[in-house]
Amino acid sequence: MNVLIIEDEQIASKRLEQLLHQIDGTINIAAKICTIRDTVAWLSANTPDLIFSDIQLSDGLCFKIFEKVEVNTPIIFTTAFDQYAIKAFEVNSIDYLLKPVDIEKLSQSVEKYKKLSGQQNVSSINIESLLTYFVKKEDPYKKRFVISIGPKVKIINIEDIAFFYAQDKSVFIQTRTSKNIAIDHSLEALEKILDPELFFRINRKYIVHLSSIASIYTISRSRIKITLNPSVEEDIILSFNRSRNFKNWLNK
Repeated sequence: MNVLIIEDEQIASKRLEQLLHQIDGTINIAAKICTIRDTVAWLSANTPDLIFSDIQLSDGLCFKIFEKVEVNTPIIFTTAFDQYAIKAFEVNSIDYLLKPVDIEKLSQSVEKYKKLSGQQNVSSINIESLLTYFVKKEDPYKKRFVISIGPKVKIINIEDIAFFYAQDKSVFIQTRTSKNIAIDHSLEALEKILDPELFFRINRKYIVHLSSIASIYTISRSRIKITLNPSVEEDIILSFNRSRNFKNWLNK
């Protein structure tokens, strides 16, 4: 199997090469290229069996490569960010790995390529079938939030979130380490993408993670008060309907 690695970080490129050789000693690294321009030139004269490509290169996004030269080779993207996932599937991608690349997940991606190449011409697989093949339907909920803070990009994993709250027409993430980070989602939109086994909207202002609930108090037959960790200054009181639904949620 001849493999092209497109990666502008030398350490990451070398590590990926080493991991691939650990997975399959017959893999041949045909080239390691770090820029869009050089990749376009190389692909104009060569056709590898499989491409591993970072997305953010020193001279732009790698998608420019596929606008400049026709590529029918399957691609596995490796990147530190997940906001390009759908775009990746539009350019012959068969998988999408977040850095730092885990050898087990990398091995699974290589096996996916081998299975697909054994079944049919990989380049003929359309986006819909790729999504069907790779997306885990049994777990469709949000796994992380990728947020730009000035020039920096921050990844917040779902397990690090205590709750979401609305304030002054904005919505914030409250992390378990008490960091408050604004996001471009409404609470209504969050309800659709968060795992309902883990998150519950307790009122108009808060969506809480099950493990962030520090204590629960019954203050009447129809109302409940809860405290959160990290704590908040205001009292959080659940209405009759919310209290009933909340109890049902806890008892799942």
